[in-house]
Amino acid sequence: MSSFETLFTTDRIYISNKTTQKEVFTEIHQDLLRQDCVTEDFLANLLEREEHYPTGISLAPIDPELANIAIPHTESQFVKTNGIIPIKLINPVNFHNMIAPEEELDVLFLFMILNQNGQEQAGLLATIMDFINSCKKDELINFFHTEDAIELFNFLKNNFKGVITND
Repeated sequence: MSSFETLFTTDRIYISNKTTQKEVFTEIHQDLLRQDCVTEDFLANLLEREEHYPTGISLAPIDPELANIAIPHTESQFVKTNGIIPIKLINPVNFHNMIAPEEELDVLFLFMILNQNGQEQAGLLATIMDFINSCKKDELINFFHTEDAIELFNFLKNNFKGVITND
């Protein structure tokens, strides 16, 4: 499993005011492409994968006050690095539920997975859920509403490390 420092970087934490999946993904793709983290084909494959294998997750079973999240990702051949990309959405964006794909969710936070090694995908997804389950509810609510990238990074640094093995 990766360390915190290899999963998160301050230049890959985003605050987006876009209103659709495609707009958000396009905005993030352009910056990740500039940083040489993904391929040109990343965006098309991310959109296609999201259409067929939705990644929205309702956190209501954990607590009804928590924002819904999504964990978008695509195949490793479109990715040049490993990491988790936090994306705070200013406006709720519609995603389909991972568990019940016919259900639509208004999502306010994304944890985009960049994974060169396909085997680690499930592990990163589990690590994100462990992070959510390990945080205090009030702190997590504040985190999901934070619109400052450095505050988001610092919260992750202080709270994510405990759920990563070998950290």
